[in-house]
Amino acid sequence: MTLARRTAITLAIGLALALTFTSHSALAKDPKEIVIGTSAGPYADQIKLGIKPILEKQGYKVKLVEFNDYIQPNFALAEGALDANVFQHIVYLTKFATEHKLALTDLVTIPTAPIAIYSRKHRALGDVKAGSTVALPNDPTNQARALVLLDQLGWIKLREHIDPIRASEKDIAVNLRHIQLLPLEAAQLPRALDDADFAFVNGNYALASGLKLTDALAAEKISPNYINRVAVRTADKDKQFAKDIAAAYRSREFLAITNKYFSGYSKPDYQLALGAQ
Repeated sequence: MTLARRTAITLAIGLALALTFTSHSALAKDPKEIVIGTSAGPYADQIKLGIKPILEKQGYKVKLVEFNDYIQPNFALAEGALDANVFQHIVYLTKFATEHKLALTDLVTIPTAPIAIYSRKHRALGDVKAGSTVALPNDPTNQARALVLLDQLGWIKLREHIDPIRASEKDIAVNLRHIQLLPLEAAQLPRALDDADFAFVNGNYALASGLKLTDALAAEKISPNYINRVAVRTADKDKQFAKDIAAAYRSREFLAITNKYFSGYSKPDYQLALGAQ
């Protein structure tokens, strides 16, 4: 293929993406249409099964756009191609928005699947031995979660007085089990189970790949920092559509959907309060 042809194809792809974003942005100007971006898997399912029907009863037309990475949903939201996105926790949102100078803010927390350790080669954590390979996320926030759980399992010892939100491989004081850590993109971790002895997998990717939360050998107890949230543009936080999205998540109807289809998820405080009434 000639350089000219490659250049033409690249420009064509770029134009198609630009037109797609422009089209979404134009549609988002309709006050009764909401375009929501999310990662494929459980958070998309929460919208399809619970949030979308609630909003449609109020007269909204809800369009769902699924992404296969953690980068594009925030850019698409900031650019106006989306009205909201649902895939991230506050640590990631704050870091990403700060680094890229995006005016984004969280709107409401949602039921969240924990990051957990899985294996196709071993039936128990006690099977770990010197040289065992452990795949874990390579992005800073999710890697920190995995390292904290490894510390709790007694496989490593982290340095004292570190901030658990910012733990990294350099904070490992002692590799107690002499394991080999394999940092990978979060989306690749389910596939790593075919080769690694153990792998940490984020809940959404685990479920999207066919794993069950009950298949995990150990799961984190999710801290408030890692409960996922709906994000919107900061300028839109007090608009009616944003209030209606938040109200849909906080509703008893969505609690019923959560109880029926999303057992094993960490529930946000408002759902725990509703369930206690």
